[in-house]
Amino acid sequence: MLKMKRRGKYSLDLLLKSMTLMLILWMDVSASLCAQNRIDVTKHGVVSDGEVVNTKAIQQLIDKESKKGGTTLVFPQGSYLTGSLVMKSNVNIYLEKGAVLLGSTNPMDYEKIEMPGRPESPKKDDNSQMALLVAHKANHFTISGKGTIDGQGRKLALNIDSLHHAGVLIDPKYNYRRHRPNETARPKLVRFSQCNNVRLEGLTMKNSACWGLSFELCKKLVLENLKIENRAYWNNDGMDISDCNNVVVNNCDVNSADDGICLKSYYPGYCNDTIRITNCTIRSSASAIKFGTASFGGFKNVTIDNIKVYDTFRSAIAIESVDGAIIENIEASNIEAKNTGNAIFIRLGHRGGEKPGAIKNVYLHNIQVEIPFGRPDINYDMRGPAVGFFHNPIPSSITGIPGFQVENVKLENIEVTCPGRASKGMAYVPVSRLDQVPNNIKGYPEFTMFGELPSWGMYVRHVNGIEMNNVKFSLTDTDYRPAFVFDQVEKLTIDKLTLPTTTGKSIILKETTKTKINETIEDWCKQL
Repeated sequence: MLKMKRRGKYSLDLLLKSMTLMLILWMDVSASLCAQNRIDVTKHGVVSDGEVVNTKAIQQLIDKESKKGGTTLVFPQGSYLTGSLVMKSNVNIYLEKGAVLLGSTNPMDYEKIEMPGRPESPKKDDNSQMALLVAHKANHFTISGKGTIDGQGRKLALNIDSLHHAGVLIDPKYNYRRHRPNETARPKLVRFSQCNNVRLEGLTMKNSACWGLSFELCKKLVLENLKIENRAYWNNDGMDISDCNNVVVNNCDVNSADDGICLKSYYPGYCNDTIRITNCTIRSSASAIKFGTASFGGFKNVTIDNIKVYDTFRSAIAIESVDGAIIENIEASNIEAKNTGNAIFIRLGHRGGEKPGAIKNVYLHNIQVEIPFGRPDINYDMRGPAVGFFHNPIPSSITGIPGFQVENVKLENIEVTCPGRASKGMAYVPVSRLDQVPNNIKGYPEFTMFGELPSWGMYVRHVNGIEMNNVKFSLTDTDYRPAFVFDQVEKLTIDKLTLPTTTGKSIILKETTKTKINETIEDWCKQL
């Protein structure tokens, strides 16, 4: 059974690699054809002094050239101030070295673009169509070069905040507890919806007032060799990919104040399908790579490979279905995370949607994570929010809810270094009181969502099918808790496992059945 599954994984990986090559080749051919017709924007009324607002001049060029069949708009060295620009089919933008497309800090320069024909989403509280670069049903275009797109997001967000309090531009969803405008009132850097054959390459993209690069319901999307610095304001995700098909994210450097690379699903009946994320470096005040939290449709056939993570507040990888999404056929490999708050977080819950979804067939391998005792982002300007309770270092977790189990998870060649230093005086949930750990069925999915946990390495509950092979968990300092707790787990297989030497039982099994545990490990186990 396992061999069949692994052959399936290799077939999926080969398919995704072939898709990557074909997509990149197609985009290169398309770009070369448009490159034959290039227009220097400064010869058509666009001013590069960083003071004149060029929105109208640039938009007129985009509209005119799209009607003529397409071109490449070239921005030479200089600063080009602009508000919202709407991309059109077959019109490329190329920023030469030293060219900066500068977002206006005047909120009035950003429009909420109508996008008819989009499906209805149950979630409407955090996602708008405002951005510096907007596209709807625009196809076959590239945004590339050696220049920079700078949203000037902090100044823009603070201006939006000031106008709200002055009564000039009221945000009906204003967050008075956190003293900031809602995400729907703040423009993103990029917002593309229902677009096909789109490529972003080579640029530095930074300082959004909200999410950085946002794509939904797009097909054949390539994001390559991008440097993303999104640390200007709250909710500064690096990139968000929602319900898209055939996506390649390759060789990107992401430094974000919120989630680094985030897959979302806002639309029931839709999903992210055939996504490949490779050769990226991520620094985040939240999670490095995350599925969710918006998770209404699904995520399938996702391959993540060769990722470097550092100084990240939450999880190296977080896989979450809490709104009914089906998550299946996920493979993540060759991840190295240093100074990162949590290694692995997999959560099936029921925050929204008609019924809980599913998480199944997840293969994580060749992963190394080093977890510090203190906050990994303590020196950041924009730090992640602290939790409202006292706790010891929180372990990785894989959890479902009663009646809905996470299924078929394989962990192989995993090495996690945990900080230890747990104190019963700080917080204490002994193994005799495992029922004290809440299911938190409707809770926001985060590795801290259960409060204090009774293990230091990994906590597993409501799982059907988990296999661990060549897994090593170590401690920097001592910890009184057991390494692993398995609570209401079926089909547990542990082959090769390395843990620190201890006089107590390192593995706690509660209502855990159909186990297959290497005989050298059996003495470490305690059945409750």
